[in-house]
Amino acid sequence: MQEPATDVQAHTKDSPVTRVSRALGTALEWFEVTVLSVGVFALAALLIANVVARNFFRSIYWAEEISGILILFITFVGVSYAVRKARHIRMGAIFDALPPKAQKVMIIIISTYGVAVMFFMARISYQYMSVARLTQQVTPALRIPFWMTIIILVLGFLSAGIQYVRTIIKNLVEKEVWLSPEQQSEYEPEGTEGY
Repeated sequence: MQEPATDVQAHTKDSPVTRVSRALGTALEWFEVTVLSVGVFALAALLIANVVARNFFRSIYWAEEISGILILFITFVGVSYAVRKARHIRMGAIFDALPPKAQKVMIIIISTYGVAVMFFMARISYQYMSVARLTQQVTPALRIPFWMTIIILVLGFLSAGIQYVRTIIKNLVEKEVWLSPEQQSEYEPEGTEGY
């Protein structure tokens, strides 16, 4: 009788592309979860502190500026997280009506388009960041170089593009349909509910 393969044995059979994709996914997940967790906590704490300060002392003069920066971080890292968890906008009614092979083709096409858009937006964001750096703009209250607040746009779009690339790889390597690198298709043939 043959023993079932352990996780270690399963990982050693993976292709180099799959291993690189998994390692990249782990690094990106750490980045996304850290930025989102710290960003939401810091934003909540800052806004509460500012309300208390405004009622008892004076408003924190830089609270609005930091809040805006944190919202940028949460929004653009959230784009990548949404792609990872397949929570981005898609045409579910059309997609679910297709057979699995057509779904796989459609997901690859959609992901390819997503890669192109995300990398294009990362390029435009980088150009914008470069202009802000050359003009030496600073934020009004804290005098932080403005380009440093824009860098998250570049990172967010790049990581979202990488998530789309990982989705393409996952669909090319795996037999099943994957909506994202971590979310398998929710398609169930009619009549199989409850089994």
